[in-house]
Amino acid sequence: MKFIINREKILSPLQQIVNVIEKRQTMAIMANVFLQLDDHQLILTGSDLEIQVTVILPVDSTGIASTTIPASKFLDICRLLPSNADIKFQIEETKVIISSGRSRFSLSTLSPETYPGFSETEPKYQFSIPSKQLKEALSKTTFCMANQDFRYYLNGLLMNISNSTLKLVASDGHRMALFQDEINQDTGISNKIIIPRKGIQELYRILDLTENDVTIHVCKNNIKVIADNVIFFAKLIDAKYPNFQQILQQAFLDPIPVQKQNLKEALTRVVILSNEKSKGVTLDFDVEQIMLTAFNSEHEEAEEKVAIEFSGEPMTISFNGQYLIDALSNLDSDIVFLIISKDLSCCFVEESTQAPYQYIVMPMTL
Repeated sequence: MKFIINREKILSPLQQIVNVIEKRQTMAIMANVFLQLDDHQLILTGSDLEIQVTVILPVDSTGIASTTIPASKFLDICRLLPSNADIKFQIEETKVIISSGRSRFSLSTLSPETYPGFSETEPKYQFSIPSKQLKEALSKTTFCMANQDFRYYLNGLLMNISNSTLKLVASDGHRMALFQDEINQDTGISNKIIIPRKGIQELYRILDLTENDVTIHVCKNNIKVIADNVIFFAKLIDAKYPNFQQILQQAFLDPIPVQKQNLKEALTRVVILSNEKSKGVTLDFDVEQIMLTAFNSEHEEAEEKVAIEFSGEPMTISFNGQYLIDALSNLDSDIVFLIISKDLSCCFVEESTQAPYQYIVMPMTL
């Protein structure tokens, strides 16, 4: 079986697929790309058994054939060929011959019959959302996800669908990102799912490839997202996400407006001399200023003052300075608000406008 495809048409989709495949595999075949020819379609699939990406490309071919070839070698060959080169593929029993111009490569294959399929169940519900809106929601929340936390439900993102309202929540136990927006359709759905960290990262890359609406299918144990010619699967985290609504129901002090860039730059400088692990920075609020201070085990210190509009009672609270910087970096307006709970148990970092996202940072003891 033979087919021809242009390098530019296969390179980006192939990169998306290889991103999913783990470099270290317990099963040799999982290091391969599953390649299928079905009349005039080339179907490429990569998986790590938890996440799967399938790309469907048109090709000049007829007939049906399938095989699996080493993913990283396949990508390197395509990547290093000249731009706009036509690549010819010939599928044989135990080999795939790849040729272009004066180049020729022979790759060993493994039987496609042993490639484990992704266990897809019937969808409980589905809805569509503009890719731009979903990408913004992910970009404003994913940096707060935990990484390899023993509380495995934090190693992912909570997606809450309530009819026409989409809410995303990410937290590592020390900070939290909330995004809530309308999706302009009555879905009749009320459900919560937790998508794993790697799945969210790969989904975000896929959304870079389209400007159209994407369709989301939620099944019992997995999520399926269709974005143009790309089909994304991820197994869901089987757990209950903590009740984050409790943190929203506290008593808070008056919002404190501050110039975002001034505060961000001051934090960036002060955190240089903070403890390397905790990144602790103390904020002393006084009349019309915040005093930022940090110190480390080498007895080095940094302090800086930032002008603010504040006339309340003086107070002192400490945070991971990098967490505050991350929150400020994801806000778009020039003026932001620090909203501190009356018991000093948390601080909201928000915009002055009715933005769909907000951030919460928990204090620390220095």
